[in-house]
Amino acid sequence: MADLYTTLGVARGADEGTIKKAYRKLAKELHPDKNKDNPKATARFSEVTRAYDLLSDKDKRAQYDRGEIDEQGNPKAPFGYGSPGGGAGGFRPSRGGAPGGFEFGDAAAADFGDIFEGIFGSRRQSTGPSGFGARPRPQRGADIAYRLAVDFDDAAALKPQRITLSSGKTIDLKITAEAVSGKPMRLAGQGEQGAGGPGDATVTIEVKPHRFFTRDGDDVRLDLPIRLDEAVLGARIRLPTVEGAVMMSIPAGSNSGKVLRLKGRGFHRGNGTRGDQLVTLMVDLPADDEALKQFVESWDGDKQRNPRATLGV
Repeated sequence: MADLYTTLGVARGADEGTIKKAYRKLAKELHPDKNKDNPKATARFSEVTRAYDLLSDKDKRAQYDRGEIDEQGNPKAPFGYGSPGGGAGGFRPSRGGAPGGFEFGDAAAADFGDIFEGIFGSRRQSTGPSGFGARPRPQRGADIAYRLAVDFDDAAALKPQRITLSSGKTIDLKITAEAVSGKPMRLAGQGEQGAGGPGDATVTIEVKPHRFFTRDGDDVRLDLPIRLDEAVLGARIRLPTVEGAVMMSIPAGSNSGKVLRLKGRGFHRGNGTRGDQLVTLMVDLPADDEALKQFVESWDGDKQRNPRATLGV
C-alpha cells in the first residue's frame, strides 16, 4: 500500500490543518455518491479515508512515523520475528549473526515469547520442545469516521437518514437524540475489511442552520410576525413547527416580545421527552398605511401613558 502521506498528497511533516484540508478535497471528489459507476473512485475514497483516520490520530501518526505500525495501523513485526529457529532452544540466531553475537536458549526464548505476546496480544502455540511460537492475532479492519449534515427539522424530529458508506452500501440510519447533541453513533462492522473481521464506522451528526428556527438547548425558538389587529384583538393563527404547521391562539392585547410555548415541539431528549417551541411575537406594522396614521393621530386613549416609566425615563 502507498505511503499514507502520498495517498493524501501531503508532505510527511504536514500539520493537522493541511492534512484535514487535503482529505476534505479528496473525499469531496471521490465520494461514492458522486461516483456510483466508478468502483476505482470508491476504492480510492476508502484509501484516503483510512489514511486520514490514521494520520489524524496523534498517537497512531507518531507510531507510523517511527515505523512501528503499517499503513493499515497494524504493528510491524520486530526484527527477526518469524526467522527459522536454530534447534530445540526455539528462537536461536546463529552466533555472530548479529552485533554482539547474541544467542538465545530456552530461557531467552521464553522471555521473547512474553514480549511478542505483549505486542500482538496472541496466545502461545506449542511448536517445539520449548513451547515458543507466538502468532499475532489477525487484525480487524480500520474504523471509518463519517460526518453527516442533517436538516434542522429532520434532526429535531429524529427522521431516519439514507446514507451511502464508502463500501457503496446504502443504509437508512436511525439517528438518536444523543447523536443530534454531538455524540458519535457507532455502526458495528461497517468499517474497512481486515483479516480479523471488519472495523466499525462512526457517524457524527452536524445540524444544519434553519432560515427561521433556532435551537436553544432542547427548545426551538421562532420569531413570529403578527398583524396589529391580531395583537390588539387576539386571533387564532397558523404557524410552522419542525413537524409541520399547527394552529395557535394569540391572546388579545399581546405586545412584541411576548413568548408563547408549544409543548413537545422541540428536540428529542435521551430520556424520551422533548423540548418545546418558544414563539416570540413580533407586531408587524405596515410601512405606509394612511388610515392607520390618521387613526393614531386622532386617538387620545393612550397618549398619557408612559411605557418607559420602569426604565426611569
